[in-house]
Amino acid sequence: MVSAQAQAEFTGNLTVEIDGFRDRSGQVCLALFSGSQGFPEVDGDEVSTQCVSLSEPISEASTIVTLDNLTLGNYAIALYHDSNGDAVLNTNQWGIPTEGFGFSNNPPVTIGPASYQDSMFLLAGTNTTIQITLQYL
Repeated sequence: MVSAQAQAEFTGNLTVEIDGFRDRSGQVCLALFSGSQGFPEVDGDEVSTQCVSLSEPISEASTIVTLDNLTLGNYAIALYHDSNGDAVLNTNQWGIPTEGFGFSNNPPVTIGPASYQDSMFLLAGTNTTIQITLQYL
């Protein structure tokens, strides 16, 4: 028989350092996924979503977002610089983003978004830090 303590899930904290902002307007919005279903669209399959205001001075080229008490395991992040604050990744008439975006592991993006496999990372300890650089097309 396994005790309740032995069955407790181990958790960790994730710090996401985001850089490459063209300006400090609006907010940065991110979605954390624990599987490929739905990635990278925010449609209810994500573990967590969060938007953070970019109120720091323009001299600050990066922003830090922390997600606490996550179950250890594989994850992927999709994020975007919501420069106009409408909580939507705006695109042009061909569906190409007009706002900055990024994915965990910083995979190259040419046609279409990065895959979950290319963006996946392991949260394996108490504190994990990853870095994401925004891309603007």
